[in-house]
Amino acid sequence: MTRGIDPRAVVAPTAKLAADIEIGAYSIIGPDVDIGPGCVIGPHVVITGHTKIGANNRFFQFASIGDAPQDKKYAGEPTRVVIGNGNTFREYVTVNRGTAKDKGVTTVGDDNLFMASSHVAHDCIVGSHCVFANLATLAGHVEIDDWVILAGFTGVHQFCKIGVHAFIANNTAVTRDVPPYVMAVGHPAEPHSINATGISRRGFSAEQVRNIKNAYKTLYRSELPLEQAIAEITRAAQSQPELQAFVDFFPRSNRSLIR
Repeated sequence: MTRGIDPRAVVAPTAKLAADIEIGAYSIIGPDVDIGPGCVIGPHVVITGHTKIGANNRFFQFASIGDAPQDKKYAGEPTRVVIGNGNTFREYVTVNRGTAKDKGVTTVGDDNLFMASSHVAHDCIVGSHCVFANLATLAGHVEIDDWVILAGFTGVHQFCKIGVHAFIANNTAVTRDVPPYVMAVGHPAEPHSINATGISRRGFSAEQVRNIKNAYKTLYRSELPLEQAIAEITRAAQSQPELQAFVDFFPRSNRSLIR
């Protein structure tokens, strides 16, 4: 039997709840919600739609998870949200479900921190170990790879992709794709440097950081045509595995790279 549910919460009888979760006062859990073990749902949280949540996630007050996408074409289709394990959703975070016009699902990985009032729109894919600072906002269909940091008030245009270990500075407007490891700044976002501090903290060696810096210089400082710069980085990746993230990212870019 489920324990830790405040009697003032409203939980649909058909919701699937692990036995050890906690649900605070005045929270609402919809009929098609599936919540895994160890989750803590604070007061005044709304989790609705076809939403599947893994283990050990925490939701602070006034978070809204799984509600309808903010898309005028949405016609009530049974689209989904899928959330992994160990995520934290702070106050007023919103995660909308997918649309039938795209993947039909919004996906969040593991161990992410969504600070107050951040937003994940429909059909987004968020990896693992990311940080969304206050009011960081994704439009629809955005892909965020692992270990990405979005500083406060960041806005990401629909269909953009941001590569692994990238850092987006505060108040930045991302309108094109941001390659792995890159620190992006400005309106619109421009490449500033690599996220050297972040990747060093994550265990990259001094040599690996230097190799990534050299790849960044090839891409952004060498004045090579883009195709030639990509070819140079691809050759270097054969002996420098840390550059494979660049190689894998380039073919995925549909909105062009920030330049």
